[in-house]
Amino acid sequence: MEEYPTKQVSENLDDPPNSRLFVVTSRSITEDELKDSFTVFGDVQGVWVVKDKQTKESKGVAYVKFAKSSQACLAMEEMHGKVVVEGTKPVKVFIAQSRSSTRHRDVEDEELTRIFVMIPKTFSEDDLKNTFKEYGDIEYCVIIKNKFTGESKGLGYVRYYKPSQAALAIENCDKTYRAILAEPRSKASATEEYSGTAARGDYIGGGEQMNQYAVPMGTPSLLSDPGNYQVMDYRSGDFTRCLMMSTRAALTQEQIFSLFDLVPGMEYCELQRDAYGMSKGHALIRYSNLGSAVYARDKLNGFEYPPGNRLAVNFVDDGEDRSSPVGRMAMQFVAAQMLSAVWNGPSTSQVMKPPGFPAPSPMPRIQTDVNLPPPKKLAPLDSQSKERLFVVFSPSPLPMEVLEDVFCRFGSLIEVHLVPGRKVGYMKYADKQCADEAMAALHGRVVNGVRMKVMLADPPREESHKRLRTY
Repeated sequence: MEEYPTKQVSENLDDPPNSRLFVVTSRSITEDELKDSFTVFGDVQGVWVVKDKQTKESKGVAYVKFAKSSQACLAMEEMHGKVVVEGTKPVKVFIAQSRSSTRHRDVEDEELTRIFVMIPKTFSEDDLKNTFKEYGDIEYCVIIKNKFTGESKGLGYVRYYKPSQAALAIENCDKTYRAILAEPRSKASATEEYSGTAARGDYIGGGEQMNQYAVPMGTPSLLSDPGNYQVMDYRSGDFTRCLMMSTRAALTQEQIFSLFDLVPGMEYCELQRDAYGMSKGHALIRYSNLGSAVYARDKLNGFEYPPGNRLAVNFVDDGEDRSSPVGRMAMQFVAAQMLSAVWNGPSTSQVMKPPGFPAPSPMPRIQTDVNLPPPKKLAPLDSQSKERLFVVFSPSPLPMEVLEDVFCRFGSLIEVHLVPGRKVGYMKYADKQCADEAMAALHGRVVNGVRMKVMLADPPREESHKRLRTY
């Protein structure tokens, strides 16, 4: 694959970071045509069309290198989905994969819009916003505070609406702020100390009503980050009244409470949130007695809620002293009685209905904010494909049956294909209008906790020496 003409140029591809674009385009478009189209956004240092080694023909992808990150980001924002040469398909533009990133990133990528800065400890959020608003519209600002004293640590985050705005801020702000792109939240959550469950008001104004199931403020062990809890191994006899639930899907406080309240004796349930009020994917649950906690853990660990999202439930240290022989014997006796009831009782798939409690309403198979039409029959497998959709899933693909359920509702769906080992898939339709309606309704939407990017797929390649696609 011929990408870059010289070794010297290739060594400077990521200098500065995020200054190189990956462009998916028609095979007929030349390097000069690409350069003419992208030069209006800044200093283009090079354009390379990727060609086949044997035939020397374009593979339909290219790289465009800018002198500045802000220029590359602006070009991505303005050119994505535009037609470069009349009669060719719209181009797809991404920030190219680099040594520090394992994938191409698009205009909706949060990693490109949030910056991390060092600020005076006297700065308020208004001061931080006023300092950086000259570079673009700001979605929010956050000052990192000590979770115990509430004092500023002299560090903060600024989130812009566009990648080009964040890049301009990094390039042009006072160097004393040491502005850099912030790490993804999934990586930073282990090291960033925002605040615990009670600190949400510090960042969002404090006007929100406290959770009615929260424990008193004087209980420090319940205010720390979920990662600080000691997970207990029930196989060694370490049973407690406290459980930590982990979920991949975006569950609400009410959903978690309703689920664990099926077991009598729950006295505390709190969804753990980060500094911006977003769920961390953990919830802390405490029961008034050991038997209820053992029963809930064994029934709900591995339970799929919603369908396709498997919950992880483990015991965590509740701070009680069970070191005495009598206390430990009593704990093990209660646990043995409850586990016996669990193993000999109804299966987890059956609805748990404690005495005196109403049966829970049936769980919907699809949980989404999209107003979906009713399901429709699939088109026959031998139907001619008129349009294919390319779908990117974050953080992971949905199950095949859920995807069929969602995408069949627009009519004429032939089949769903997930690419093994990757977070992408294809939806094949027998009618182009149905595919267009599915793309318009589902692009950028969240289904069962998974965000989907839905785009038109490239047409299958027409080389005679390659096997035709079957999806």
